[in-house]
Amino acid sequence: MRTIALACETISDEIKLAAEQVGSRIPIRWIESGLHNSPERLRQYLQQEISSVEQLNPENILLLFGYCGNALLGLVSAKCRLVIPRVDDCISLLLGGNRRRNELSREAMAYYLTKGWLRHENNLWHEYHHCLEKFGPERSRQIFGLMLGKYKNLNVIKTGAYDLEDILPQTRELARALNLRHQVIDGSLELIHKALREEWDEDFAIIEPGAPVTLEMLHLLPAPLPQADSGN
Repeated sequence: MRTIALACETISDEIKLAAEQVGSRIPIRWIESGLHNSPERLRQYLQQEISSVEQLNPENILLLFGYCGNALLGLVSAKCRLVIPRVDDCISLLLGGNRRRNELSREAMAYYLTKGWLRHENNLWHEYHHCLEKFGPERSRQIFGLMLGKYKNLNVIKTGAYDLEDILPQTRELARALNLRHQVIDGSLELIHKALREEWDEDFAIIEPGAPVTLEMLHLLPAPLPQADSGN
């Protein structure tokens, strides 16, 4: 077996569709969505899964994740190559890469949703309604106004993995409640296609056995500050 994948359950709709579209036979182990709430717990769980998968002797372990708040930092496989998309998080993975995400962020800061994020119990929809029950509408608006003060849009990503009409009434209601502009934006499964076709180009970090994951490998280091002119 050449490659085994570990993948985020939150984007399982999109990964399953991409696997069908490219005819991938890569086995996938799904990682629980709720672990995203604690990057340290997610890192520990992923390391355990990597150690478990190593016993099956694949050449590669494909991690269908974004960097997700340092959750991948320091992961290591003693026996296999780790292959990781060079994206900040799963949202960027569904948008086709960091460049598209950055373009959208320059237009307006946005909160992103898909059916997978709404399906997970600890999501923005459930948090808002829990807040409504506990504090009422006025206090809830104040709380979420502080939480989401920098956000202007609620962007629903159209990935083609399901009928978007299934979730739009919910997302529109949430946008109205939180005073965010609601819009649907096109996603892209191209990075996932390439990952599952094992077309690992510059968009992927390929990490040799024994080497821990670093920010430099994922091309996520901040750009260096310009040096001051010394006057010489």
